[in-house]
Amino acid sequence: MGVCLWVLALSVLTLPHGQASGKVEHVQYQAVFCQTGSPKGEYTQNYDDDERFHVDLDKKESVFRLPEFTKYISFDAQGALGIMSTCYYNLKILMESWNISAGENVAPEVKVYPRNPVELGEPNVLICLMNTFFPPVINVTWLKNGDPVVQGVGETDFYPTKDQTFRKFHYLTFVPNEKDEYACSVDHYGLEKSPLVQFWNAEVPSPPSEVRQTVICALGLAAGIIGIIVGTILIIKGMRQNGGHRRGVN
Repeated sequence: MGVCLWVLALSVLTLPHGQASGKVEHVQYQAVFCQTGSPKGEYTQNYDDDERFHVDLDKKESVFRLPEFTKYISFDAQGALGIMSTCYYNLKILMESWNISAGENVAPEVKVYPRNPVELGEPNVLICLMNTFFPPVINVTWLKNGDPVVQGVGETDFYPTKDQTFRKFHYLTFVPNEKDEYACSVDHYGLEKSPLVQFWNAEVPSPPSEVRQTVICALGLAAGIIGIIVGTILIIKGMRQNGGHRRGVN
């Protein structure tokens, strides 16, 4: 297992002048980590809990989370590469001079859920969320009926959290079918024995039986007939009361 150096630089945005003084409204920050394991490291800039962009260290370019972000901000990836070089240098010094050892392993919390409401036969996306884990090294495998799936998969980079752990998303495009069972298999240093496997299958309510439909229709018809009878009785009673009132007046 590798040794990781994790750095967080914050810039706090407060409410405009005249409003509640000192109250933090938003936080923007850059998050950097480098380690001896794989991946070697990561540089991201974030706004609150959302990533604005990260730097692809292999391609040496900035990758914005949404294309629309490029209309408002820009970033030269060379600046991040310089920061990463400093991070690697500091990590080496810490390991050699301070005898720094690996940090405590924290196992991920794993959830699997669909992006959209499930409709059989309609394309959808399964999301595997891995949350609050450390270090930022994790292996994920999608399974369909027990077999690995490699087509239609995707993933995000590592997102830093406020408690100095990480979260990550993996995606699988699929077409829901009641007979298929999917699973997200997650392997991490914090898991003592074997990978954590989270299962998911399409749970679509079964249509009502013919007997149930017949009973519902009969109850609805009976309620309608009772309503008509009660209404007729009330009308006749009202007419008789009105007739008696007129005779009394005459």
